[in-house]
Amino acid sequence: MSDALDILAQAMPDPQPTRRRVLAWLAGAVAVAPLVACRPDAPMVAAAPLVRRASANADPARLRARATTDGAGATLKRLFPGAELRHLDPFVLLDDFDVAAPAGFPMHPHRGFEAFTYMLDGRFHHRDTMGNDSEVATGGTQRFTSGRGARHSEMPGAGQSNRGLQLWVNLPRELKQMDPEYAAVHGADIPDVTRGRARIRTVVGPESPVVMRTDMRYLDIALPRGVAYEDEIAPAWKGVVYVIDGSVRVGDTRFGAGEAALVQPGEIGLRAEPDSRVAMIVGRPHDQPILQRGPFVD
Repeated sequence: MSDALDILAQAMPDPQPTRRRVLAWLAGAVAVAPLVACRPDAPMVAAAPLVRRASANADPARLRARATTDGAGATLKRLFPGAELRHLDPFVLLDDFDVAAPAGFPMHPHRGFEAFTYMLDGRFHHRDTMGNDSEVATGGTQRFTSGRGARHSEMPGAGQSNRGLQLWVNLPRELKQMDPEYAAVHGADIPDVTRGRARIRTVVGPESPVVMRTDMRYLDIALPRGVAYEDEIAPAWKGVVYVIDGSVRVGDTRFGAGEAALVQPGEIGLRAEPDSRVAMIVGRPHDQPILQRGPFVD
């Protein structure tokens, strides 16, 4: 038994583990043994805890999206900005929209940020004053980098459900006056992998063809009931885990559809209760003021 405890001590993160700490750590590992964790860049690993108690993400703060309308009668749920949270550097806005014609977002101006749309279901059609005219369907993305200023429209397809997430990402001060840009990436080109029973789409990240002007990761994670997923958020980065459908535990806390966990650097663990789908959106702050005036971010 003593030899076994010595071996366990070598595996612990504690630089000076005592016999009592080894036994406590072993008891915690046994308690979470039924859980299964997976990462998009590694095979399934059994018997791993969702997240250590020391992690900032063991009990994250909650943010609830609120129902509103925008554009021309477009219905959506807005996570931020709002009364609870103005902005989350480098992110300015996050909307969960579901729009059917004739509602939509007719031609309007933007300046100073990147408007990034990810389609969950249906289609969206983009036109802008730079001459771009394109439509993306389920799983596709549209990036409109407004820079020093441009106008665009985003209108739904013919279906009754055209649902997506729109994220506004601030541009750093040195890029505020850049020429505007547009790029679309179709769903078939977004990396999509299955690890164990978890499905992970890398919407923005090292494997994705999507190019953003801010360092960030954006994962679309589908988890069947009871399946867990582990990841790690880079130092100094922050963001949200937004529940698209179902409900998940982030660390020790349950979050339902339309709610988000505000997450910090360090380990993070998710576990689905029913079949669930979440967006994990994290990025490196610019540490610059976000001066939003309606459609302009200066």
